[in-house]
Amino acid sequence: MSPDFWMLVSFLLLLLIGVPVAFSLALSGAIGILVGLTPDMLATLGTNTYNGVAKYPLIAIPLFILTGLVFEKSGVALRLVRFAQALIGPRHGGLAMVAILVCLIMGGMSGSGPADAAAVAMVMLPSMTKAGYPKPFSATLIAASASTAILIPPSIALILYSIVVPGVDLRALFAAGLFPGIIAGLVLVLPAWLLARRYGWENPEGAERPPLGESFRQALPALFAPVLILGGLRSGLFTPTEAAVAGVAYGVLVGLFVTRELNWRNLWKLCGEAGVISGVVMLIIALAGIFAWAGTMLGTFRHLAEWLISLSDNGAVLLILVMVAVLLAGMLLDAISIYLILMPILIPVMQHFGWNPVWFGILLAMNIAIGQFTPPVAINLMVTAEVARIRLEQTVGWALLFVLVMGSALVLVAIFPEIALWLPRVLGYAV
Repeated sequence: MSPDFWMLVSFLLLLLIGVPVAFSLALSGAIGILVGLTPDMLATLGTNTYNGVAKYPLIAIPLFILTGLVFEKSGVALRLVRFAQALIGPRHGGLAMVAILVCLIMGGMSGSGPADAAAVAMVMLPSMTKAGYPKPFSATLIAASASTAILIPPSIALILYSIVVPGVDLRALFAAGLFPGIIAGLVLVLPAWLLARRYGWENPEGAERPPLGESFRQALPALFAPVLILGGLRSGLFTPTEAAVAGVAYGVLVGLFVTRELNWRNLWKLCGEAGVISGVVMLIIALAGIFAWAGTMLGTFRHLAEWLISLSDNGAVLLILVMVAVLLAGMLLDAISIYLILMPILIPVMQHFGWNPVWFGILLAMNIAIGQFTPPVAINLMVTAEVARIRLEQTVGWALLFVLVMGSALVLVAIFPEIALWLPRVLGYAV
């Protein structure tokens, strides 16, 4: 049997028996080296592990994770909810629309779906339950809305994509993700409103509407965060990594001196929490370096890419097959693992069919976003179900509905690439 076979099968078997993704990647890579190369080549394990994380843009990942945690603990979500309620007003489905809108705004600060889901669920779930929304529906809606954080800049997933795909401008990716991310969130509004009207959730009569001016004033520091990050990138004042530093500094200032819900002791704890989360992410990236090197040296990725290309000469057909495969992967793995495992295979396919790498990256991100709230392994849904204190299986029906709805946004961007590419072109980025 070929070394390709041993490496891929060992990786799948390790995942099936419950070995964490990071160690599955490292061990299967080492098996591939032993079988296909020579035992002496195991001496490269340390070098390949280091090379996996020795990339300057990766510094942005722990910083954006810390930014999201700081804003989550600074009372920003509650202020955004009050502002969104003032904008939308009391109506059937109003709280559902508020949850979607707040998730979209929070996505522009955290770049992380689970962090977005946790912050919004803690604020919105009690009021939605009191208004008559079933907990499984509310938890699933927030999980689906929070998945747009993977698209709306600053997205941690898009940072990683820019690293694994040579020559892609991260600023172009950030700009390209904005409109698809907004569309992916807005398509959730219609089913939420229709279901609320049909089942009589949230009686608008007698409901209090927060004063618009006061709620806007309180939400202004939070609303300025995406402007600071994206404006700094557009003006050339910040690189993406420097924008992450600016985001952390701004979030700390807001939490300490504006909302005053953050103190130095909490900040120290948040740094530790960000360090733990970042450590997990970086461990996956580092150990994936072994798998990537082994797959490259053995030709495994080239063989798989050639096999994919041989399935069809029609680019549209193959794009559909790739999207289905990524969706299935998204139901089982996190975004970082998917990029590290699949991109070495998909880059030659993308180049063969001439797919725009920025547009293709956004399609992958939209697909992975859907996977974040699709059981069995739905990280966003796990977070919101835990906050709602319900079982994950209670959300399956609602999750399938929102998968179909958000899938329609994915199809729209696939058919009309300019939805993603128009903004980076206007801003002058290379696409």
